[in-house]
Amino acid sequence: MSNGFSEAGLSKVHDVLARHVDSGKIPGVVALVSKGDHTHVETIGTMRHDGGPAMSRDTIFRMASTSKPVSMAAAMVLLDECRLRLDDTVDEWLPELAGRKVLKRIDSEIDDTVPARRPITVRDLLSSTFGLGMDMTIIGTPIMAELFALGITPNAPVPMPEPDEWMRRLGTLPLMYQPGERWQYQMSNDVLGVLVARVTGRPYDEFLRERIFEPLGMKDTGFWVPAGDIHRLPPLYAPDPATGEFQVWDEAEGGRHSAPPAFPSGGGGLNSTADDYHAYFRMLLNHGMHDGKRILSRPAVELMTSNSLTAEQLAAREALARDNVHISFGQGQQGGWGYGMAVRTYRGDYAPIGQFGWDGGAGTSTYADPANQVIGILLTQVGTTVPWSVQLMNDFWTTLYQAID
Repeated sequence: MSNGFSEAGLSKVHDVLARHVDSGKIPGVVALVSKGDHTHVETIGTMRHDGGPAMSRDTIFRMASTSKPVSMAAAMVLLDECRLRLDDTVDEWLPELAGRKVLKRIDSEIDDTVPARRPITVRDLLSSTFGLGMDMTIIGTPIMAELFALGITPNAPVPMPEPDEWMRRLGTLPLMYQPGERWQYQMSNDVLGVLVARVTGRPYDEFLRERIFEPLGMKDTGFWVPAGDIHRLPPLYAPDPATGEFQVWDEAEGGRHSAPPAFPSGGGGLNSTADDYHAYFRMLLNHGMHDGKRILSRPAVELMTSNSLTAEQLAAREALARDNVHISFGQGQQGGWGYGMAVRTYRGDYAPIGQFGWDGGAGTSTYADPANQVIGILLTQVGTTVPWSVQLMNDFWTTLYQAID
C-alpha cells in the first residue's frame, strides 16, 4: 500500500504509460495521481520525438482545452462577488452580441436567419449554450467556413486578433442555435474571457493571475512561457493522420506560446505543469479552499462541477460524443457538462459518477473525483490528429482506478 494506492496498482500505471512511450508514438509523458494528501508522479520519455532532454516534473505543457476548467474560475469569482448574475443578459458588456440573428438551419447560408428569441445571458456563456461553437461534425457548412475565415477559432490558419476586434468579428456572425438551446463547444469560454476583462476593467490574464494563479501558487501557469523557461516547453507534435509521421505543429522557441498572445484564450490558451494543475483541482476538491484561504465559495465550486444541461441538451451532447468516436477517438463520453468541464452523469467506464474535468487536443487530461478524493493529471506533447494520446489517456484512467487501494 502506498499513499492510498496499491504498489502493484501504481506499478501497472507506470508499465502502461511506459508501453505507450516505448511504442514510439508518445515521446514523453508526465503523470500525477493523488489521493488525499498523497501524490505520486511518473516522468517517462523525452521532450522531443528524436530524443533530447528527459521529461521532468516541472516540464511545461500547452494545456489546450484543459484550460477550460481552470480559466472558468475567473467568472466564478465575479459571480461570488455579485459583479455578475447568472441570468443577467450580456448586452451591457458585450454589445456585439446584442440583437442576434440565428441560422434557420445549421447548413443555411449565413444570411438565411431568423431573429433570436431572447438575448444571451451569463448562464448561456457559463454552460456553453449561447449558440455558437466549434463543431467538427459540420465542417464544410457556410457558418464553419466563416468561423475559420474570420480567425475566430484557435485552430484557424490566421491567429486570433485582440479581444475587441475578435468580438467585433464574432458580432458579424449569426448564431448556429437559439440562445440556451444547445450545448456548443469552445467559443463560450473565449467570450467569457472578454466578459471578465470588461466587467473588471482589467486584462483577463492579469485578473486570472491575481485571483487564481498567485493565491494557488501556480507559478508556471499563464498564456505564454517566458524566455527563461522556454527550455521547459516541448514542441507540440501533430502527427500526419494518414502516415503517422511526426510533424511539429508548434515549436517552443519562437512558437505560438513564446510571447504574449493578442488574444488570451480561456478556451485553450494556457500553459502549465502537473503540480500547478494539481493545486487547482485540489482546491476544487477542497470546496474552494487552499491552505486555509478561500479562493472560490463552496456553492460556486458545486455549481461549476455539477451538470448544467437539460435532458434535451444532454441527449444532443451524448449523440455528438457517441456518433463521432471516429473523430474524437472516444473522448468526451461522460454525459454531463458543468461550467468549463465535463461532469460524469452515468457510469460509462472505470470512473464514478461525479468525476469532473476535461481533456485537451494537445494531449492533456485532468480530472478530479470527489467520491474517491482522487486527482489524475496526464500531460503529453502529441496532438489529437491521431488517436495515440487519447488512447494513452484512456489507459491511464483505466489503470489509475484499478490502483486505488
